[in-house]
Amino acid sequence: MTTRVPAIVLGGTGYVAGELLRLIAAHPYLDLAAVASDSQPDEPVAQFFRHLQPVLPHLRFAGHDEVLEYVAANPVTAVFSAAPHGVSAGLVDKLLSAAEQAGTKPRVVDISADFRYSSAQAYEAVYKHAHGAPARIADFTCAVPEHLNALHTTHVAHPGCFATAVLLASVPLLSLGLAEPRLFVSGITGSTGSGRQPTTGTHHPQRHSDLYAYNALTHRHTPEITALARAAADVEAEFNFVPHSGPLARGIHVTVQAAAPEPVTSHELTAALREYYDQSVFVRVGGEPPRVKDVVASNFAQLAGVAHGRSVAVMCAIDNLTKGAAGGAVQWMNRMLGYEETAGLMLPAPGWT
Repeated sequence: MTTRVPAIVLGGTGYVAGELLRLIAAHPYLDLAAVASDSQPDEPVAQFFRHLQPVLPHLRFAGHDEVLEYVAANPVTAVFSAAPHGVSAGLVDKLLSAAEQAGTKPRVVDISADFRYSSAQAYEAVYKHAHGAPARIADFTCAVPEHLNALHTTHVAHPGCFATAVLLASVPLLSLGLAEPRLFVSGITGSTGSGRQPTTGTHHPQRHSDLYAYNALTHRHTPEITALARAAADVEAEFNFVPHSGPLARGIHVTVQAAAPEPVTSHELTAALREYYDQSVFVRVGGEPPRVKDVVASNFAQLAGVAHGRSVAVMCAIDNLTKGAAGGAVQWMNRMLGYEETAGLMLPAPGWT
């Protein structure tokens, strides 16, 4: 399929939405049709994303009712939801209901947490509020694109940014039996992962030149990581996750450590990782520890593994806004619409950010 498809972004004023707009603007097959924001209707998109003014000089935010009319009028629409957790499900439900009534067939990639769990109860146990559209959960599959060959649902929920990095490093260890199912994860994330509204922990004066852990062993992504690792590797594993806030705007670096069932060398571990991701264009396994600057603003992930006796460690670096959110979502949409998976996503990292 190489016909062009209109694309719509829900929750259009956040950082992930801005990254989606950047990627869609350069996509060879997606045409940006509307960006929805009930809080900023008819305001210029470039007012919120000045870096996009050269490519989106005249685009204005649309209200959600306008978006519903657009989806109902077009046979196929690529819908990306970057709305907040707890809000996205309701917006997606209304959109899909409008499409069903009109007989149209949008494809949705949700980047919030609302469709990442297999049941409303599992979601509510983590997020402590009722699910916005429990009847829609069965229509979504949640997985890292590299860990699922065949999609059996109409829509996709993209995993969280931390989850994406941890799973890219962990699933090969578990799938190949290279690690016992008790893993210890240390991760560092940039401030954009906390959203556009500044808080005490994400405000620049607080975060600049500092590094600190938060939600140690209780981070809300841990149940998500556990469930997705089980689905991808068919192993019930325990993840002990300690996230950190780093003094950077974009990027995630995680280190996953575990005990191997028997001694393994770094060469053997690296070879196994390379073979596992041999068909995955966006995952690169190197001999040197990955660096965030080598992946920021790209959809690529860098992995490296080291081993000493029965101790193994796999490090992974991704961009939280691209591979961990908007880029991964576009990667999924490419597959769902029958495009090459790499369409619009092959630009490398800029390097000296």
